[in-house]
Amino acid sequence: MNLADLPLNRPARVLGIAWGELAEATARRLRELGFDEGVTVETMHAAPFGRDPIACRVGRMTVALRRAQARAIAVIEIAA
Repeated sequence: MNLADLPLNRPARVLGIAWGELAEATARRLRELGFDEGVTVETMHAAPFGRDPIACRVGRMTVALRRAQARAIAVIEIAA
């Protein structure tokens, strides 16, 4: 499953990120925000039309991502 498909308010662990599918600036931004394998994430909110962008929690931060970016992040749901 990828982050774009994760149901709202469900915690998940990042399994991997397809860095090659992202623009260099986007990949750098995600690294700076703490996205990496093993990190816990949770989708908090999705825009009403087309669900783009989505807001997700990484650690104590809330980050907005485009669905195309979120599709490059593989996750697995974990128990709350």
